[in-house]
Amino acid sequence: MARNIGLSVEEPKEVCSDTNCPFHGILPVRGQVITGKVVSDRMMGTVVVEREYLHLISKYNRYEKRRSRLHAHSPPCIHAKVGDTVRIAECRPLSKTTTFVVVEVKGP
Repeated sequence: MARNIGLSVEEPKEVCSDTNCPFHGILPVRGQVITGKVVSDRMMGTVVVEREYLHLISKYNRYEKRRSRLHAHSPPCIHAKVGDTVRIAECRPLSKTTTFVVVEVKGP
């Protein structure tokens, strides 16, 4: 049985034994919840999530597209792969660059 993480997301159907899983382990989530697209899954247990946003250039009263890449831990019970749209939640630092964890896969 998965524990309640405090977000309105679907619990994974599969059970894992990962201690850094917010559903089946002891990792607490807090702070930001971001939606993005997985662009790389070549690391062990980690995915790279890219999000695009608009930034206002006030001098010209126009917007420009910007993008940022975030590293997120991908628990084994959540099968996030390249091309999936995922929701990631902030957690404690898991490594030098990983401070987010995947909590839901919304689909391709």
